[in-house]
Amino acid sequence: MCNLSKNIKHLRGLKGLTQESLAEELSVTRSRISSYEEGRSSPSIDFLIDFSNYFKLPIDIIVRNDLTKAKDVSFIEVGNKRVLFPISIDAENENLIEVVSAKASAGYLLGYDDPEYIEQLQKIKLPFLPTGKHRAFPIKGNSMLPMKDGSYVVAEFVEDIKEAKSGLSYIVVTKDDGMTYKRLENRVEERQSFLLKPDNPSYQPYEVPVSEILELWKFTCSINTQEYEEHELKLSSIIQMFNGLGVELEALKKSLI
Repeated sequence: MCNLSKNIKHLRGLKGLTQESLAEELSVTRSRISSYEEGRSSPSIDFLIDFSNYFKLPIDIIVRNDLTKAKDVSFIEVGNKRVLFPISIDAENENLIEVVSAKASAGYLLGYDDPEYIEQLQKIKLPFLPTGKHRAFPIKGNSMLPMKDGSYVVAEFVEDIKEAKSGLSYIVVTKDDGMTYKRLENRVEERQSFLLKPDNPSYQPYEVPVSEILELWKFTCSINTQEYEEHELKLSSIIQMFNGLGVELEALKKSLI
């Protein structure tokens, strides 16, 4: 219960509440709040439920994790109970993005909502990013050409997945398949699902129910970790690649004759 007493006090402080004002919000006495924060007694189940609902944080997160590293209450709520650890900043108050390495990606499905897992991820600063919560994800396979295997996609967290826009590419985290990078077709209104479409025509699109999606991150930029081969940069190869994506390049061809 060591984390719990610290977390109650810290979260109260982040909200700018006194013990008395928090007690009023939760319909308990100030002495109970004081007792919980000092570790002199353990909170009841009813109190934990009310405290969890008030701060919109899962009880297991409040009990198991040390939340004192959080600098504000900018937890992002998904549905009613999902939580994303707050935006990270450096000493200059600049936003940092977490990098999910290829090694760390294996445990992402288990740790995506665990502040301790997120905290141990490496962080980098990309000052040109737009405002929002960003994270960098490794790309595996060749389903999203010209993105090369081993590249990283920097993407912005989508709070309401139902507002995802058709035709744009996203990092999609699902319950069964884990993490993937695909272009989306929004079918929420008609079928309560998304169609995930690889840009590489050698791969087939597939449908995923909204209920299966844990997180959605919209593409912001990419970082290649491999140099392109000479043949990949020839005009004929580039034209063939874009034709495979359904892009009309007749005008470009004519201009080069």
